[in-house]
Amino acid sequence: MRPKLVVGNWKMNGSRAQNATLLAGIVAGLEAAGAACAVCVPAPYLQQCADTLAGTALAWGAQDVSTHAAGAYTGEVAASMLADFGCRYVIVGHSERRAYHGESNALVARKTVAALDAGLTPIVCVGETLEQREAGQTNVVVSQQLSAVLELLDEAALARIVVAYEPVWAIGTGKTATPAMAQEVHAQLRAQLRQRSEATAARVAILYGGSMKPDNARELMAQGDIDGGLIGGAALKAADFLAIIQAAA
Repeated sequence: MRPKLVVGNWKMNGSRAQNATLLAGIVAGLEAAGAACAVCVPAPYLQQCADTLAGTALAWGAQDVSTHAAGAYTGEVAASMLADFGCRYVIVGHSERRAYHGESNALVARKTVAALDAGLTPIVCVGETLEQREAGQTNVVVSQQLSAVLELLDEAALARIVVAYEPVWAIGTGKTATPAMAQEVHAQLRAQLRQRSEATAARVAILYGGSMKPDNARELMAQGDIDGGLIGGAALKAADFLAIIQAAA
């Protein structure tokens, strides 16, 4: 059985004071947690996470990464810099990056490679919009998004990624895919991984990232191919985030 993983995505939220309270609350409740967990935070707060979370069970990571290793790329953050802060994870291809910053499938794939080359675990996000779902294009869209990444990875690299299915229509809207709807897409993604390697497909975690909350987390994560959650709003409240981690157990 694949171990469960719960990752909080703070998005563009937080302050040093708020973060200190939130992280202290999460760490205080982790003793009873039965799943791996992490928070992906805005880049300015990576040092705070490194200082606060060292030696705890809560890992940390970033929300984006550059495809470039170094150089004249103002505003970009290299994967090696994230590794320098002790990051374990980095989110790539989040729907907000795809929508607001025009990130293509090919660019997301290159970011995945950059993260892997620096020893980070990329959380590769895929997902469809409401219009695409209503047009019956969900399977095509997520397959194309994942295929772009698979084309650049050998089997060893593929085994080091995490995939996150995030239906765009269920992010921050209060809407959630039913467990059956989510499982259907997760199963398709697993089958796509299996075409490359049966053993790797059995190991790669596929997270659900569409408005998972304490009241639906257990049922979602009981599905055969849902291996945890990429958590947005609920990750900003220690009690809610801990409840989801506990549900994963």
